[in-house]
Amino acid sequence: MQFSDANAAGKALQLEAELRGLGRLLVAYSGGVDSAYLAWIAHRVLGKDMLALIADSASLARTHLADALAFANEQGIPVEVIATSELDRPDYVRNDGQRCFQCKDELFDVMEKLRAERRFDTIAYGVNLDDQGDFRPGQQAARLHHVAAPLLAARLSKQDIRDLARNAGLRIWDKPASACLSSRIEYGRPVTREALDVVERGEDAIRALGFRQFRVRHHGDIVRIEIAREELERALSPAMADDFTRIFKALGFKFVTLDLEGFRSGSMNALLPLEQVRRIG
Repeated sequence: MQFSDANAAGKALQLEAELRGLGRLLVAYSGGVDSAYLAWIAHRVLGKDMLALIADSASLARTHLADALAFANEQGIPVEVIATSELDRPDYVRNDGQRCFQCKDELFDVMEKLRAERRFDTIAYGVNLDDQGDFRPGQQAARLHHVAAPLLAARLSKQDIRDLARNAGLRIWDKPASACLSSRIEYGRPVTREALDVVERGEDAIRALGFRQFRVRHHGDIVRIEIAREELERALSPAMADDFTRIFKALGFKFVTLDLEGFRSGSMNALLPLEQVRRIG
């Protein structure tokens, strides 16, 4: 197996050592590549002394929840679904640059209560080395709650994690990146259950058309559809334009747009004032 970093195998050993030092462990699990690999390796290292927890709320797409639970079941990873109530937080609903902080603060509040009740030692989550160069206010919440970051401690990059997952035969190794549904709603527009439902239904419809990497960005009366560059040519056909128009006008949008720059993770962050990104990041 060829790793993107010559030291990736050594990093994997370091990760196992980090996990052994954390005691009985709760893993914040979303089903994405990073948290899925972390849950898998934590279970291999710690056995019955680990438990994966997936937070369920209106901001989690049903398809993502189902796939996360399916992967855990396939691999024999112990997992439980917990309810979080970020939509009850006015500071979350307001949807400014602190939204992700509020989400993770809610998650780790709930996990901390369960950790104490079940007598686990540590909570861990799947932040990696590459995340340090991005706008991730949720990391501030993790620090405040003293949440362990074993992938980061082992200096694993996103590509390292994908390589290790592929080497382990895990089907999620090339799973497209995904964030919560709230990240699709433009900053300053309140996060509501209705808006989240519209985004989820729109993304389900695009997935049904055969696209793999995409986002539905909610800008009020305008929907901005991002499609991965390698899939963009198909999206630009007149027939597909008709499909997009039909789907999204039925969901209540007045204007349907296709972003010619293609899919970009975190593209909504470009709308935040620079001083706010610097303050929170």
